[in-house]
Amino acid sequence: MAARRSRPDARPRRGLTVTSKGIVIREAHFPGRAPIEAYGNGGFRFADMSHRGSLLCLPSGIHGWEPVDPLALTVADFDRLLSEADKIEILLVGMGRDLRPLPAALRAALKAAGVASDPMSTGAAVRTYNVLLAEERAVAAALIAVD
Repeated sequence: MAARRSRPDARPRRGLTVTSKGIVIREAHFPGRAPIEAYGNGGFRFADMSHRGSLLCLPSGIHGWEPVDPLALTVADFDRLLSEADKIEILLVGMGRDLRPLPAALRAALKAAGVASDPMSTGAAVRTYNVLLAEERAVAAALIAVD
């Protein structure tokens, strides 16, 4: 299914669980691989759920991701991805509305880990991710949310 711009439901970046000991805040995580059904309005929709904010789509699942400025990406923003580098051939980086190059230090870290990276607009990254995922390729995506 091709991605399309849509208005995802507003949801927090972290989930809340109410227990007898109080409220527990847990990190946003979907434990599987799923195509991105829609993007826009600051978030994404996938697996009949929506997420407000950026996403990191890895072999271990889809994770909420904090970076919002493609000009300020650091190697530390990709620590989780680098820990799974042996399962990833290509990383698609959705840089927001416009194509921007990855910072040199980040490109070097990804290359050293054996991960090919391809920066592009978030819309192009979503569409390409869905195609490669359908082909069962070893793909990951770092997607900065767009309005």
